[in-house]
Amino acid sequence: MHTPIAQRSKLPHVGTTIFTVIGQLAAKHQAINLSQGAPNFPCSEALVRYAHEAMQAGHNQYAPMSGLPVLRQAIVDKVEALYGQRYDVDSEVTVMASASEALFSAVTALVHEGDEVIVFEPAFDSYIPMIELQGATPVVIKLAAPDFAIPWDEVAARITPRTRMILLNTPHNPTGTVLGAADVARLEAITEGTDIVVLSDEVYEHVVFDGELHHSMSRHPRLAARSVVVTSFGKTFHVTGWRLGYCLAPQALMDEIRKVHQFAMFAADTPMQYAIARLMAEPEHYLGLPAFYQQKRDFLVNALQDSPLQLIPSRGSFFMLASFAHLSDESDSDFVQRLITQHGVATIPVSAFYRDGTDQRVIRLSFAKDEATLQAGAERLCRI
Repeated sequence: MHTPIAQRSKLPHVGTTIFTVIGQLAAKHQAINLSQGAPNFPCSEALVRYAHEAMQAGHNQYAPMSGLPVLRQAIVDKVEALYGQRYDVDSEVTVMASASEALFSAVTALVHEGDEVIVFEPAFDSYIPMIELQGATPVVIKLAAPDFAIPWDEVAARITPRTRMILLNTPHNPTGTVLGAADVARLEAITEGTDIVVLSDEVYEHVVFDGELHHSMSRHPRLAARSVVVTSFGKTFHVTGWRLGYCLAPQALMDEIRKVHQFAMFAADTPMQYAIARLMAEPEHYLGLPAFYQQKRDFLVNALQDSPLQLIPSRGSFFMLASFAHLSDESDSDFVQRLITQHGVATIPVSAFYRDGTDQRVIRLSFAKDEATLQAGAERLCRI
């Protein structure tokens, strides 16, 4: 339908996401989908039963704006047990309608027009648009293959009086890197004595490999005092379609975040909150995730032993990277499209995670799939 309304876009540089584009192309060519970080295996049968029982019990109306008390208490207890930080159950934890909503609410509430926000690329594609919608400036620091380490000296040099926030993601999507103790020490030193907020996207908090420690901002008291920590029940319990997450923050920050949340969503889905709260009483469901996903990572690595791709080790998340720079001069986008159309496997070009399309000839593979899918995808990649 034609509209006579003249448009003035708030996000003129934003188009259809790479995930939609690749998903449509993969469906058209019936490709094996190793692109999306969504599990293709079922969640816990108990979790589905708990949600069904909550619906049957009549828990189908609005939950409290901050989340069900029983779920907030389960979150607080889990975080204290794992990271040693005790958040106030009433004022410092909020259940959100996805980690995406939590990130958006935090940026909207705490970042003002004219502020600067430090972002590390490759970055998840929602980060920069969220910042720009506030009239703020994303200050992009690029991470380089193959180790994608944060250049902390550059971070320190690019902090100005307008720096309001540093946006982190650990374990990191798409690179599979994780922050270490040295990173935490530098972050503490750089932010000490400032009004900089740390927004920490920790949706893969339970997917850390090889016995490494997850350095949640909640684990480090000086950082916890200035941090908003965001994580995802969808990623943790294999229910990405439920769109349920939460954030943690000191009360003064959380008061502002809740002002946005109450008008954006007001409350997350009620029966799903009851179900998650019940499953959290069985901690083996999340404590077993490192071994569960490490087995999938190792399965895919072994299956790709005869592939010409050069794999970059994954230390966490659902993803691993692979370089094809020694094989082809193609752009990563062209290479990914060729994998779909000629070999029937869908992956993601890492250039899509850079605003300027920086291309290091690296692609992202998801191992959050069942073994049959991983094996079939690997067999096709071994034939390129």
